[in-house]
Amino acid sequence: MKDINYYNTFIAVADDCPVSTAEIPQAKGGLKTVPVIQYELISRSPYGYTQEDVLFEAHAVRNGIKEEDKDLEREKFFSRSQACLRASALGKRYGWGIHHNAEGKMALYAVESEEYRQLLQDRSIQQVKAMRSSRKS
Repeated sequence: MKDINYYNTFIAVADDCPVSTAEIPQAKGGLKTVPVIQYELISRSPYGYTQEDVLFEAHAVRNGIKEEDKDLEREKFFSRSQACLRASALGKRYGWGIHHNAEGKMALYAVESEEYRQLLQDRSIQQVKAMRSSRKS
């Protein structure tokens, strides 16, 4: 399996993100959406998960994958191409920057926070942006 984690990277919010203050994603119709699951995982355990961990756990929760089946299901999940967290609504819609440390573990930073601004200006780490929601320039 190819490693799809980011290392020493900051994913800034998308240029067309509609919020200037980060918002916590909410469940819809009583069901946790992928952004809710991603937010909960990363915010509850800063620098505890890699991108691969979060992508798979969100998939596992949404699809009711049992703990005993996770190893096999994770292998199947990553046998197909997966969108990275640059495509996540956390950075596209909700105003959360995602910092990946040297081990590939992540933490969230609100777009309005001083920590976000510091990470955005840190030239010792790779700077990328969340993907735009629209194709318009």
